Amino acid sequence: MKVTISVIKADVGSLAGHVKPSQKLLEAVENYVKNHGKGLLIDYNISFTGDDVAILCTHQQGKLNEKVHKMAWEAFLAGTEVAKAQGLYGAGQDLLKDSFSGNVKGMGPAVAEMEFDERPNEPFLFFAADKTDPGAYNLPLYLGFSDPMHNSGLLLSPSMNKGFSYHIMDVSYTEADRVVELNVPEELYDVAALLRDQERFVVESIFSRNNGEQAAAVSTTRLHNIAGKYTGKDDPVMLVRVQGAFPATGEVLSPFNIGQYVAGFMRGSHTGPLMPVKRFTTISFFDGPPVVSCTGFCVHEGKLTEPVDCFDHPYWDYVRDRVSEKATEIRKQGFVGAAMLPFSELEYGGIVDKLNKIDKKFKIRK
Repeated sequence: MKVTISVIKADVGSLAGHVKPSQKLLEAVENYVKNHGKGLLIDYNISFTGDDVAILCTHQQGKLNEKVHKMAWEAFLAGTEVAKAQGLYGAGQDLLKDSFSGNVKGMGPAVAEMEFDERPNEPFLFFAADKTDPGAYNLPLYLGFSDPMHNSGLLLSPSMNKGFSYHIMDVSYTEADRVVELNVPEELYDVAALLRDQERFVVESIFSRNNGEQAAAVSTTRLHNIAGKYTGKDDPVMLVRVQGAFPATGEVLSPFNIGQYVAGFMRGSHTGPLMPVKRFTTISFFDGPPVVSCTGFCVHEGKLTEPVDCFDHPYWDYVRDRVSEKATEIRKQGFVGAAMLPFSELEYGGIVDKLNKIDKKFKIRK
């Protein structure tokens, strides 16, 4: 059976600042999907990570389907109305266009989709990050699909012996989608050269070279490229198929124990460690730290099984403690050096106006 898995995510209002959506907001989104998804969707799951609401759904309409995307857009509008009525912060924040136009790509919400013929058993992982940008997935995807230190299947499984193909997007190019396809292991160093720059080059998707099927899909939206100003961090979502010709669940999860430093934190303008958190985790310290949740499902004939929280395990409590220490240490550095993002990532913030005013005061000393 050919099935499409879509996840569409947006921040449309939050309690107490950038902390979490209200229960009424979540109910408004879910009720809209429940009532308007009949005959369109096979199944769905509504969740939140930090202040972002995610609509995960299955259907047979294909990727970028106008009806599916419009339903999600209108569900977020329903949530926005509740946010306004409750006086929540940032009501409709990620809905950057006035009207729907075909699909939600380029309109604010983050989107990741995969279409494939179901295997007899079809497990997949759904990642949702908050207070960071799409490049936060670069290192985990590099290690989970290309490094035998994390993916032992590259050594042990014949179904992965040909490696994978990375589709990498230059998200700084705004005229159209500028993408390069690189194969590993042959072009591993080329992949590394791009993925080190998390703010410009982002993994869009990964394909198996053994069977040609898609293994991963990542949202690549940069909100400041759409809005022309800082409106909040991009808070990316990701779908990853696992087992068989793809890495095992544990191999995909393994790199998240690093707590890598990513862009985000307060006002989206700092550097902080990425913390793997349980589902429905809120935001706290310094509007962070940057967080990522992971929910596992199997899908059969388009129907989702019950969800499993992949970071709800004692091991990840240990990781969270370590990440908390890393967050504390880099925050001691405040606004200086690596603790705050470079000028190129702050160009849509108020600091640019400040620097432009100061620049006029400079004098050439003779």
